[in-house]
Amino acid sequence: MVTQPSEVFVGLQARLGRPGTVLLDRLRGVQRERGGITADVLTRLADEFGLPVAAVAGAASFYADFTQGCRGRRHVRVCEGTSCFASTGGEHVRDLERVLGVRRDTCASDGSVSLQAVRCLGYCYDSPAVLDGDRPATGRDLGGLLDGSVGAADGSAASLRTPPPIPYESRVDPPVVLAGLLGVEGEWEVWPAVVTGGSPERVNREIAASGLRGRGGAGFPTAKKWAMAASEPGPRYVIANGDEGDPGSYCDRLLMEQDPHRVLEGLALAAFATGAHHGLVLVRSEYPAAVHRMRAAVAEARAGGHLGRRIHGSGFDFDVEVVEGAGSYVAGEETALMHAVSGLRGDARPRPPYPTSKGFLGRPTVLNNVETLAAVPWVVRHGGAAYARLGHPDEPGTKLVCLSQLFRRPGVYEVEYGVPLRHLVQELGGGLRDGRSLRAVQVGGPLGGFLTPEQLDLPLLTRPLAQAGVPLGHASLIAFDAAVPAAAVLRHEWAFGAAESCGACTPCRVGTRRGLELAERIGEPGQAAVLAQQEPLLEVLDMASLCAFGRGVAGAVRSVTRAYADELPGPAA
Repeated sequence: MVTQPSEVFVGLQARLGRPGTVLLDRLRGVQRERGGITADVLTRLADEFGLPVAAVAGAASFYADFTQGCRGRRHVRVCEGTSCFASTGGEHVRDLERVLGVRRDTCASDGSVSLQAVRCLGYCYDSPAVLDGDRPATGRDLGGLLDGSVGAADGSAASLRTPPPIPYESRVDPPVVLAGLLGVEGEWEVWPAVVTGGSPERVNREIAASGLRGRGGAGFPTAKKWAMAASEPGPRYVIANGDEGDPGSYCDRLLMEQDPHRVLEGLALAAFATGAHHGLVLVRSEYPAAVHRMRAAVAEARAGGHLGRRIHGSGFDFDVEVVEGAGSYVAGEETALMHAVSGLRGDARPRPPYPTSKGFLGRPTVLNNVETLAAVPWVVRHGGAAYARLGHPDEPGTKLVCLSQLFRRPGVYEVEYGVPLRHLVQELGGGLRDGRSLRAVQVGGPLGGFLTPEQLDLPLLTRPLAQAGVPLGHASLIAFDAAVPAAAVLRHEWAFGAAESCGACTPCRVGTRRGLELAERIGEPGQAAVLAQQEPLLEVLDMASLCAFGRGVAGAVRSVTRAYADELPGPAA
């Protein structure tokens, strides 16, 4: 059996007793202090951590936060995600380049300002968006919003418009995931009784009865994942996946910023059920407020006796570490995420072995999405049967659905599974704003799919949507009107794939770049032939990619050509 390089690195970390997250933090600190990461820094850090230079260089060259090569005294991140793109067709990025005087992913010659393009900032309800340092701004005229503070060496940004808070509403009675935000339930109401007088078997029994599945996109049964890890020898770990990289989705940001204790309580219950004593929460660096709020919530939970040793006088120990990501979409995939929190490149790896047997530091690990964990306290308190009565027989429970900026009423809505998409678009979202007409809607993020207005009677359920060629994914809905042409949408999908591929496998690394090259030729003479060349490329991505990312890109591109068939006629048209 061949040992993978990542296994060697993880083994080194385990022996050294140095958490890999320290390495990412050190790289981030150097980037901020020195404006870049040089070869001498890589050598010094490798010596400090007792690691090969190649291992440190691999992490530094992988994550978007480190790869720009320069960082100005004022660092601006501009969103190129799908909702922002649908709002302006990309004009907001060009406006910023003009106002700042630098192109995306470059710095001014005097080091005063740098501009970095990122794929989502979590402000899809008020697109487009930027982060000026850690201060957000949203709205159509970002160039105008920044004008007057551009180039200031002290980083002042008096002209930034603070975005409105995330709108949210539950259409479930009683609310489940939004119960804390709506004041229906308080913080840490379930945990003390469970940890002092409950049993792991009872928690597992309620989760199994609920039918709760992962809400991050894969939909794997939560109870089954927990049971698989619990059957393995310890030590075990639990991880909350707050790497919400899907453009169009911002419900995890809502939960981490405004109800972080519910997420932590869900993580603690997962730890109790699986016999884990250490937890991690990975939060995207594009969510600086969420990083701060989650860390503050961990400190508050420790002070309240909910975390630490012999919690509430019981014999159970559990504590949590919050890890700040470094800019990678693929690092949200569970095996890539475990590499990331170990200080490695966020590459996906083949499975088996599965993380439940060999995950973080090579130990059994349960990884759950933030929204999944936020439902756990409700399930344990009210019982799995009560949760199972919600939703649809094929898919019980509730889902947070995010509606993008072009809807008249954008925001986060908690709904039961099985509601028609048309209800989400027309009743909850109110249709499109400013008298616009819906051209297409993207469901489930960049690896989801596009539907036409005629297909909106499909229910919010995994199987019917999959039969229409659209994965449910994170269930975000991004509206497109006719202002953005089909060719631009197709280029946007391929560009996302090319930018975010981790590069671990040739079909995805090369295929996404080849697809982008083909998409750049759409609109030229011979367009039908160009579209015909896409299909064998999509077959390779679909059949040979190492993880779901390449397959997702293939499915998303196919859905674009179906939804925009009148503008993108294939060779048989």
